[in-house]
Amino acid sequence: MKRRQFVKEAALVSAAVATVPGNTLVAEEEISSRRLPRWRGFNIQPRFGWPGRPYDGPAFEEADFETMAEWGFDFARIPLWYWTWSSRDDWTVIREEPLEKLDQAIDLGRQYDVHINMNFHRIPGYCINGRAMEPADLFSDRKEARDRALDAAVLHWKTFAERYKDVPAERLSFDLINEPPWVKPYEGYLFERYDEIVRALVAGIREHSPDRVIFADGLDIGQTPVMEIVDVGVAQSTRGYLPKAVSHYTADWVPSEEFESFDVPTWPLKDDEGKTWDRERLNEVLIEPWKALAAKGVAVHVGEWGCYNKTPHDVTLAWMGDFLSLWKEAGWGWALWNLRGDFGVLDSGRTDVQYEDYRGHKLDRKMLELLRSS
Repeated sequence: MKRRQFVKEAALVSAAVATVPGNTLVAEEEISSRRLPRWRGFNIQPRFGWPGRPYDGPAFEEADFETMAEWGFDFARIPLWYWTWSSRDDWTVIREEPLEKLDQAIDLGRQYDVHINMNFHRIPGYCINGRAMEPADLFSDRKEARDRALDAAVLHWKTFAERYKDVPAERLSFDLINEPPWVKPYEGYLFERYDEIVRALVAGIREHSPDRVIFADGLDIGQTPVMEIVDVGVAQSTRGYLPKAVSHYTADWVPSEEFESFDVPTWPLKDDEGKTWDRERLNEVLIEPWKALAAKGVAVHVGEWGCYNKTPHDVTLAWMGDFLSLWKEAGWGWALWNLRGDFGVLDSGRTDVQYEDYRGHKLDRKMLELLRSS
């Protein structure tokens, strides 16, 4: 499923030792928001019944988890919209049936030894997609509205923390807010506001689940590490979507000002300002700043990354290879945006790939082997 399709659909309504890819062993008692295995895997979009649009089937395909495990991956990030179990008109509503569907992810993760990372892609008061659809803005509204949104966000995370309090840390983690907003030069207050939000959400979670591993996405839609929250004791989640001219070539849901060039991408890429994007530039922009965070004892993970299917396949693989090698050197895990769909290794819809049949799906074998080798 492409990211835009996921957004549109949403808008309609205990082992003592975990074995980690890369021959890394992390004892259960060592897993924390400051020390993580190098989890690698995929974002898995669940299916729920929406108000007025019921769906009676399972929220997850067991085959997805079976496939990940068979290929040697161990991490599934689950992007969630609170509208599925609540209402944007009444944030105090918590419906049980959708949460029961979500429980399936925990069961499948346990069965196939895949770590589950639950992320609020839309939280009361904020979403990177369709932000204005919220009745109040968690970040930039008047104080009364901001506080109301934060109280609701805490309520929802408390609900999850209590519901899953007995699930061990090596099986389940929480990712607070997907891709907090851009911080423009005149909006420095957003650092302070994000600090306030993170501390409130973490405190709410730890009331019920004190040992839960918690991720906070970087600011600037996940791209900028947040030094202000180092003392909170949360891991931080970065992104692998630069340059957009490569990762999102022709993607019409990305604002035009975010593209470095509109030409058919190459790798390395020379953008419209004459600057070269290559492995060295990726390291400078998206690795070194996060290494500075890691040096303060904060675990780093790449919560989303990938390349849209309109980018030439050879360019895609070359670009992915540079990111993967950098992350491997840094010791960071990652989650590709999807397993199946426009950014994935199955059913990606690319026109320049010789696919292999795999259990009824079209497999991009070259991409899969590149991922497995990382």
